[in-house]
Amino acid sequence: ELMTGYTMLRNGGVGNGGQPWVLRWSSRIRLTWLSFTLFIILVFFPLIAHYYLTTIDDADDAGKRIFGPRTGNELCEVKHVQDLCRIRESVSEELLQLEAKRQELNSEIAKLNLKIEACKKSIENAKQDLLQLKNVISQTEHSYKELMAQNQPKLSLPIRLLPDKDDATFPLPKSNRNCRLHNCFDYSRCPLTSGFPVYVYNSDDYPFGSSLDPLIKQAFEATVRTNVYVTENANIACVYIILVGEMQELVMPKPTELEQQLHSLPYWRTDGHNHLIINLSRKSETQNFIYNISTGRAMIAQSTFYDAQYRPGFDIVVSPLVHAMSEPNFLEIPPQVPVKRKYLFSFQGEKIESLRSSLQEVRSFEEEIEGNAPADYDDRIITTLKAVQDSKLDFVLVEFTCKNQPKASLPTEWALCGERDDRLELLKLSTFALIITPGDTHLVISAGCTMRLFEALEVGAIPVVLGEQVQLPYNDVIRWNEAALIIPKPRITEVHFLLRSISDNDLLAMRRQGRFLWETYFSTSDNVFSTVLAIIRTRIQIPAAPIREEPAVEIPHRSGKAAGTDPNMADNGDLDLGPVETEPPYASPKYLRNFTLTAMDIYRNWNSAPGPFHLFPYTPFDPVLPSEAKFLGSGTGFRPIGGGAGGSGKEFQAALGGNVPREQFTVVMLTYEREEVLMNSLERLNGLPYLNKVVVVWNSPKLPSEDLLWPDIGVPIMVVRTEKNSLNNRFLPWDEIETEAILSIDDDAHLRHDEIMFGFRVWREARDRIVGFPGRYHAWDIPHQSWLYNSNYSCELSMVLTGAAFFHKYYAYLYSYVMPQAIRDMVDEYINCEDIAMNFLVSHLTRKPPIKVTSRWTFRCPGCPQALSHDDSHFHERHKCINFFVKVYGYMPLLYTQFRVDSVLFKTRLPHDKTKCFKFI
Repeated sequence: ELMTGYTMLRNGGVGNGGQPWVLRWSSRIRLTWLSFTLFIILVFFPLIAHYYLTTIDDADDAGKRIFGPRTGNELCEVKHVQDLCRIRESVSEELLQLEAKRQELNSEIAKLNLKIEACKKSIENAKQDLLQLKNVISQTEHSYKELMAQNQPKLSLPIRLLPDKDDATFPLPKSNRNCRLHNCFDYSRCPLTSGFPVYVYNSDDYPFGSSLDPLIKQAFEATVRTNVYVTENANIACVYIILVGEMQELVMPKPTELEQQLHSLPYWRTDGHNHLIINLSRKSETQNFIYNISTGRAMIAQSTFYDAQYRPGFDIVVSPLVHAMSEPNFLEIPPQVPVKRKYLFSFQGEKIESLRSSLQEVRSFEEEIEGNAPADYDDRIITTLKAVQDSKLDFVLVEFTCKNQPKASLPTEWALCGERDDRLELLKLSTFALIITPGDTHLVISAGCTMRLFEALEVGAIPVVLGEQVQLPYNDVIRWNEAALIIPKPRITEVHFLLRSISDNDLLAMRRQGRFLWETYFSTSDNVFSTVLAIIRTRIQIPAAPIREEPAVEIPHRSGKAAGTDPNMADNGDLDLGPVETEPPYASPKYLRNFTLTAMDIYRNWNSAPGPFHLFPYTPFDPVLPSEAKFLGSGTGFRPIGGGAGGSGKEFQAALGGNVPREQFTVVMLTYEREEVLMNSLERLNGLPYLNKVVVVWNSPKLPSEDLLWPDIGVPIMVVRTEKNSLNNRFLPWDEIETEAILSIDDDAHLRHDEIMFGFRVWREARDRIVGFPGRYHAWDIPHQSWLYNSNYSCELSMVLTGAAFFHKYYAYLYSYVMPQAIRDMVDEYINCEDIAMNFLVSHLTRKPPIKVTSRWTFRCPGCPQALSHDDSHFHERHKCINFFVKVYGYMPLLYTQFRVDSVLFKTRLPHDKTKCFKFI
């Protein structure tokens, strides 16, 4: 083969194919070399470049760096390359800073986790300590109860004894004249817990019923239907009542017939014990027909008694029933001022025996002392009174003969003259009204005397009773010396001097007390009947029935909206307003003297101040209504008491102080279709100490929006639905109010928590008064001779607006059930003046002005919608209200005061153009 190739080469490279083989071989060599060269370039050049690129930053100095920075514009001549370089450096620095922060946060998280674990352990330890404290408290309470049970006798309610048909073992007195409660009244029928049930016979079921006066009978039946003590179950009755008069003279039964009918009563039981025979008189000439009837052990209530018939402490002298079926018109009753009237005193009457004896010569006083005293002083009375009239020293009017035919009367009794309207017109002009008792000393009281007393009290003439032996109506429970003058007949010559010596203040006090007695015990058939029952109930020491409370019909609503914190409400600095209530709301402590009070201080309870004490013997000053079952004395139970916790610094701030137990108050908020304003006001109550609950009086017929979310303020919110839109609803005694203290507040009132707590503290020191923030006063308009309502800034006030005021729940009962209905009707007519009416009521009862706290003169929240007080007619209506209320009460009961209570934590801010008032701290 070599030879062959060599031969071919020598032959010019031409083989068998006709081509030169040398050319083919050289071309192959060039292609191979080219391929090899490209391979070397593609493989080794990147390796070399990579090597140098990776060793650029490893050079020791800048001069040896292949790609290092060069002077001039070698590598970074282009501007955007420089920017990229700077961005790179900035990003690198930020990444380093973020990494450092991340490490710091990780360290803090680790520390916080350690603290969380420590707090969890502390919470667990605190829970254990709290549980131990609760166990200790529970054990202490249990031990206290055991000790109390050991030291107190175990009591159970007395066994209820039902009446038997015959009481053979009941002791008999020597005579009916000697009847008293201890020997003629069966106490076993009247347990303390019985509630004093009274059964009233139906007079129509007996023959004498047809002889009764129709008006007396109708009025009595109407009163019985509404009385809380009347029961239809005679088997459980404590007292049985039968009405026997006033009877019509033409159809009056014979005494023997009436006696037989009484003895045949189904529950008379041979002697009539625990029975009450009522003989009401509507006229002055009512006869004492019961005098000739054997009434056994039955009690008698009538207006005429002889001393042989009257049994003190057992029988009852009642007032006449003049307004049988009609309510008295307060607008027709004359005002109690001016104190002095035209006549110093007046008297009209006629007695035939006195007229004949007055013509004879009157013996001197010395002659009467030396000889036998006359049995009848009427002669001396006539002579003395005529002498006073003739002396012209004072205007007096005395008439001992009637211009017309006198009314029928008992022997030796002064008969009434003229018609009732004529007598009232004379009494309206008289400061005093003389009442001369019958000359017969055996006549204890007569219907004519009680009629004179009734008419004098009705028109504000102070009664002057000549004859100390007289037994005035309800004399064992009424302090008559506070409303009348009772003078022995031998002192007739001193009467003029005595009447002239009484001051105007005493005259006004006696006239006001007389008006109260007339309104409470004399004016209506309901008052007369209720008073008779109250006297018997008080004698046998049974507590009064609770006065009814207003049932609250709750409107369902949704709660759950978290109440926010108003910085104006919560920013109290370092002032501790009180403890945060962590336990459920609690009612005021229970009243503990329900059974003992009836036997104590009878006169004080019936006569301390005007009020409905014939219904319940409680005054507004110390004890309260039995329905509230509250006690204003020492603390009971396990609640921390208000006082005894120190009197300075934090100790004072944390305790309520005072001499009554720690207690809470209820907010009563009246609203009408202002949901947003209401929600804001409720939220402001969040966190308020000593708050028991909030009663929202929904005065609108339209129910709240279904999607309305009510705030959660930590205490219950009771939304009460009312029957009608009335501002009187603000003062209804709702049964949901379980505290004595009520904070009446408008839905747009804006008060800070510290102001509310300060007002609450002040009210606890004056529980019988209204304590509030905005003050107002009344003034006499000389040109128009009327009263005006004034809301200007003043250093003197007589009213506190109840849109932001504390008062006792007792006054809610009096306002709603006892205050004259005419006042509440006026409030409904004008949709105004309910706050004035409450101020009138409290000042009338207590004879004290309200108490204003802080320097606030208004309490409206800024930006709230306008209220009723912004109406142009608002003040004009309030002027009318004041004058109308004065007519109803008969005088102006509001009292001025310059007293204002401020805390040292408050600063007085007055306009620069106003003179500062004196303030009492």
